[in-house]
Amino acid sequence: MDLTGARWRKSTKSENNGGDCVEVADNLPGVVAVRDSKDPTGPVLAFTPSAWQAFVADIAEVTGA
Repeated sequence: MDLTGARWRKSTKSENNGGDCVEVADNLPGVVAVRDSKDPTGPVLAFTPSAWQAFVADIAEVTGA
């Protein structure tokens, strides 16, 4: 998977205190990439946009966000 043009962003819920965070790149065609902010050259999870939307919706439901 070519992530050359990925624009990574942290959640707005993340704090800038060095805590555990994930970064998401959702500007790539047909894929949403997710990585650990502490290991930016490490492994990346890839979701289809619809699978990512379902995942985020499920988390919002569980957390009440």
